[in-house]
Amino acid sequence: MSALASRLIRWQVRHGRHDLPWQGTRDPYRIWLSEVMLQQTQVATVIPYYERFLARFPDVKSLAGAQLDDVLALWSGLGYYSRARNLHAAAQAVAESNGGRFPRTSKTLAALPGVGRSTAAAIAVFAFGEREAILDGNVKRVLARHFAVRGDPGEKQVENRLWKLAEAQVPEKDVERYTQALMDLGAGVCTRARPACARCPLRASCEARSQGKVEAYPRPRPRKPVPLRKTAMLLLLREGEVLLEKRSPVGLWGGLWCFPEISPRADPRDYCRRRLGARLASAERLPLLRHGFTHFTLNITPVVCQVASASPCASEPGQIWLPLEEAAGAAVPAPVRKLLNSLRAV
Repeated sequence: MSALASRLIRWQVRHGRHDLPWQGTRDPYRIWLSEVMLQQTQVATVIPYYERFLARFPDVKSLAGAQLDDVLALWSGLGYYSRARNLHAAAQAVAESNGGRFPRTSKTLAALPGVGRSTAAAIAVFAFGEREAILDGNVKRVLARHFAVRGDPGEKQVENRLWKLAEAQVPEKDVERYTQALMDLGAGVCTRARPACARCPLRASCEARSQGKVEAYPRPRPRKPVPLRKTAMLLLLREGEVLLEKRSPVGLWGGLWCFPEISPRADPRDYCRRRLGARLASAERLPLLRHGFTHFTLNITPVVCQVASASPCASEPGQIWLPLEEAAGAAVPAPVRKLLNSLRAV
């Protein structure tokens, strides 16, 4: 066992996390669910979603048999919605081809939709005790600092170097505790900003610390200007109901229900006349709502539109009129839910 692994294992026993809701189980379904939810999302955010998801879908067969809309509704607010779509597709693949039994190796797990190399390895370690290396964002940072690996981990050459280091450190035994230790260290000690080096079990052997350049590793990806996009969302109201429309299965908020969108400079009356055959009794612009994504920022101009009660209540395929309370519980993205809740509070 390497010195790094032995130090981490001893440290995890005393200082690591032991009470997370997906710990203490070998159930691959629960472990898989947690690992997918934890992709690019912090533990504190994931826990309530994980618990609600399990209460609704306690096993892979119940998830496989669910409607995608129900899955997306439970995922609403967690972001990166392709994870939910892949989760549903993977559950169906497991139920159909394996009779509800999960693949037992990291290689076969990685073939499931939305399960990459590191996620597959984590599932294989925690569910089946397989000896595999993980390399998520936190682990990349720990290894890059400990071994003073130069460069951006997003570059293939640097990532390959980190994979080799990760594989070389995996111990022959206590693999689960070692893997958890890496996750715990990256999440709570070897953090991106202001790492707690004085509490780190690897401080004596950390090359970045010996150089006095801990925060210089790993090298951050060059920042590009964040594009700004603009849209107007029409909050169309008629007799206590609001109009939602289903987005394309791929792309931004794929498969979710949203408000109809127009250009911020367009007239909502034209939309209602052309698309719904209705006229508006009033249209009021609300304060700008800004929503950040990984690669761009979206400025949303909400427009509350009261459809004249005498107008027809027509809608196109993929559109539906719902009571406000029901709409707020549907599979909608976070800014749409926020706007729906503001309407309900009026």
